Formats: sequence, C-alpha cells, structure tokens
Amino acid sequence: MAEISQAGSRSAGELGPGQRDGAWERLGRDHFDVVVIGGGVVGAGIALDAATRGLEVALVEARDLASGTSSRSSKMFHGGLRYLEQLDFGLVREALRERELSLKTLAPHLVKPLRFLYPLTHRVWERPYVASGLVLYDTMGGAKSVPGQHHLTRSAALRLAPGVRRDALIGGVTYYDTVVDDARHTMTVARTAAHYGAVVRTSTQVVGFLREADRVVGVKVRDSEDGRATQVRGHVVINATGVWTDEIQALSRQRGRFHVRASKGVHIVVPRDRIASDTALILRTPTSVLFVIPWGPGHWIIGTTDTDWNLDLAHPAATKADIAYLLERVNQVLVTPLTHEDIQGVYAGLRPLLAGESDETSKLSREHAVARICPGLVAIAGGKYTTYRVMAYDAVDAAAPDIPQRVSPSITEKVPLLGADGYFALLNQAPQLAQTYGVHPYRIEHLLDRYGSLVTDVLDLAAGKPELLQPITESPTYLRVEAVYAATAEGALHLDDILARRTRISIEYSHRGVACAEEVGRLVAPVLGWDDQRVAREVATYNARVDAEIRSQTQPDDISADALRAAAPEPRPEILEPVPTDG
Repeated sequence: MAEISQAGSRSAGELGPGQRDGAWERLGRDHFDVVVIGGGVVGAGIALDAATRGLEVALVEARDLASGTSSRSSKMFHGGLRYLEQLDFGLVREALRERELSLKTLAPHLVKPLRFLYPLTHRVWERPYVASGLVLYDTMGGAKSVPGQHHLTRSAALRLAPGVRRDALIGGVTYYDTVVDDARHTMTVARTAAHYGAVVRTSTQVVGFLREADRVVGVKVRDSEDGRATQVRGHVVINATGVWTDEIQALSRQRGRFHVRASKGVHIVVPRDRIASDTALILRTPTSVLFVIPWGPGHWIIGTTDTDWNLDLAHPAATKADIAYLLERVNQVLVTPLTHEDIQGVYAGLRPLLAGESDETSKLSREHAVARICPGLVAIAGGKYTTYRVMAYDAVDAAAPDIPQRVSPSITEKVPLLGADGYFALLNQAPQLAQTYGVHPYRIEHLLDRYGSLVTDVLDLAAGKPELLQPITESPTYLRVEAVYAATAEGALHLDDILARRTRISIEYSHRGVACAEEVGRLVAPVLGWDDQRVAREVATYNARVDAEIRSQTQPDDISADALRAAAPEPRPEILEPVPTDG
C-alpha cells in the first residue's frame, strides 16, 4: 500500500534528502499502477489525481519541479478572457470553474483575487463590445466570488491608474482575475501528491522505455546528480512533459497522435514605484494582449510575447528584441516611460501548444489533448495552467484501461492542497503567531501567503537558531529559514532551485540572486551535505547561469541568445542532453 503521511505531521508531504533516498529505493523495487514523466503542474496534478484515487504512483522529473513552463508563466489563474473572441466558450467556462475552485477551496493561500483595468480607446462601439464579453465572462463564473465588471469614465480610470497617459484611454472597465506564484503552486501540488502516497523524485531523467511485446511496462531512469540508473515498472506510463512531449514520444519508438509546438513568452519585472496604479492592466496588442500585473509588495510583471521557438527547450532565452517589444508596448500607455535600466528581472518560458494549421502561435489551440499511444503509454499535451486539474483527471481516465484494478473516480476537486486547511484561521491569528515567533506581523502574512498553514513547520526550523528568523542579507523579502525549509521539505537540491523557484529572488532583485548566493548556499549546506568546495561550485554555477542570461538578453535574435544561454553550466552534473534514444 502507498505510504501515506498523517495529516498535520511534520513529515506531511516533505520532499527532503531522506525522502529522496527512500524514493530511489522504491522506484527500483516497487511496481506502480501509474508512472508519470514530468514534474510540471500537469505531471504533479496527475500524480495527485492518481494517488487520491488509491493508485500506486511514481512521478519522475529530470530537473526540478516546475523548472520548465510551470515556473515561467504570466502568474495567473485566469479564465482566458481573450478566448471569448475566438468563441472558445467551453475553455473559458472550464477555466473559470477551476479558478473558482483554487481561489476558494484548493489553494486560497496561493491563488489571490486581482483587479484589472481594461482601458477603452475607441468611442461608441468598444464599450458595449467589451461589456458584452465581460457579461459572458461574469455569467460563466468570472464573478462568482469576486466583483463583476465595473465601468469607469476616463477621470475615474485615471484616478485608479494615474500612471496611465490621459490620451491613452477614453474610459475603462474593471474586472477580476487572480494571481499565483506558479512555481510554488506546482511544488505544492507535488508535495500534496507525496502526502497521499505518491513517490515523487526530481533529478531523475527518463532515458528509455521498458517493453514486453507491444506493451510499455515502465521506464529506464538515470539520476541527474550521480548517474545511477534503475528501472521503474508500472501498468501505465503517462507522458506529461509539455514542450518535451515529442522528444519523449520519440524515445518510446511509438508514433504520436499529436505534435507540440513551443511558443516563447517573455516577461520583464520592474519596481512597483515605476508605474503608479492601484490595479493591474490588460492592454490590447495587434495579435494578443499585454498584462501589467502587481507582483508581491514591490514589483510589476509585464508580458508577454508570443513567438515560435525551435531551440533549447530547457533554457529559452529572451532577446534584446523581446525586451524592446515589451517596453515599446507598455510605454504607449504610460505617463513615465520605462527604460532598460528599470528592469530588475527577465524570464522566458515556453508554452506547449498543440500544433494546428495556423503558423501563428497565438492562434494555436490552448485546449489539451490526451491519447493512448499504445498499451501502457498515454500522452497529454496542450492546455493552460489554470486547467491543470482537468488535464490530470482526463489523463488518469485515459490510463485506466491499462490498470488491472478498478479505478475510482477523480476527487481532486475536494482535496485542498497542503497549506490550505486552516489558512483563514491562521490569517486571523497572525498577531499571535508574530508574538510567538518574534517576527513582525507583516512577515507572518507574507509567509502565510507562501506556505499557508504549513507556516509553523517553516518557523519551527528556527527553534534554537534565532539567526534563521533574520532576512537574507541582500534579499530581505525572504527569511533565512525559508531557504533552509526549501532544502529540508520542498525538494530543492541546488541554488538555482531555491533562488529561481522556491523563492523568486532571481527575478525580484537587480542582482538576480548573485549577491546572496553564497549566503544561501551556506544556509542549506548542512541540510544537503555540502562542504566548502561544493558550496563554491554551486555559487559559481549559479553566477554563470545569471551572467549567461544577462548577456543573452543583449542579443538581437533567438539563435545568438540561445548560444550564449546554452553555454552556461548545468547545476545537475549528470543530466543528459539531448535525451538519448537507446530505448
């Protein structure tokens, strides 16, 4: 039977060094009902869905949880307002239902309501046109637990967003969506799957498939840290690797039922005081929309681009042209234009789009597809972050014919993620928690919005070590204990995992994590068993990654930017590139 942690225990869903060793043993020993390839939000969601149906589950990820697309999104759980124009009503309705579930039940500590201003620029026709779209949006579920649309005059819109130029709008409409830290959300989904018995192991790369006659019966895996290899057997393997779908499909030597194209989306991060606004903005562009989203207490995220990408899937590179495009678009509406000097962070991600007839990635489908490729192998691709849970239960349903036992229905709509239960009560108790642990109440609120009711697990790591409750010196948004917790319970194995995903230091500070890399390395060294030499190597590898990214962002095109970014060393020394095809 699956090894299930008891609710409320310190070990609930922990992904730490001890768990990692045990997971490797179980991968090579146990026989699983479902083996999931890919530690993005869809793979993590599949593991959670299957585990809560009572199935034996293993999830393997070549790098880190959310290290690909799932940490580089626009940071929203949104219904997809623009898909109404494409008459994709089903996708919008489904996404809004999922948004509501996460906002109120599944992850209220991670998914937060966010007001948007849509500036109107055309007289007579645009206001009724936008209003009719938002009526549909609200009716489909967009205004279920947040306010519906509200129409504003030009003066009222400018009072809400005084940083917007007066001549950039004739009025405005506000509506609500949500914001989420995608990397933390994905990691929490994976931890919740582990809590319900799934074996979750990162730095575990699939290098081949096991077969018996025409049936896939498992995978060959290799440890990306030390090169060890083993075999993982299961009734069914689910390929949930996003933009790597075609590569894993080729590895299986089976003809795929669909193909995935990668679309690059670039975002920039600027200080909050550079744009005077009390609301997020959604701006129409010739081909899509541009979001200006408040991020934490001190930043805006501006994005995104939408261009084809055919180069390194692991490390997509932003170019000078991508950044110039975003600045040009947002500056068309700002009183005080942004410059390159205002940018504190840049990130590029890839959307896994189902290839269609259109050559324009902005018109490729955001619907998902599931296919049973052959006995014992299922693939899922496409979709959007918001609908990960729907994608997960569709994938497990598709895998059910390969599982000998009866497969129970999906129940994940009733399963809160770790940290959700008790979150609202702890919000009310924030002053008492602050007094108990000797930290400022605003720190408690910040921690609650990152860990929910697991906040006490985090703070308890500082027992007898009051220095851990001090801020990280050059990144004071975060406490030192958060870095320690990332290595102890959240599966972080490298500085990059901590600075780029468990925290967002790599995009929130102009030094991009370089100034605090050594401090963080020394904080986690006792947990991860690093000596001074290993700390120095981790710092050097992280600094080289940041340097490569910054230099790539000065290049004029994808090819030259990719060459610079791809030259940076990998933190996982035994990762194989490209994925081998020895079957």
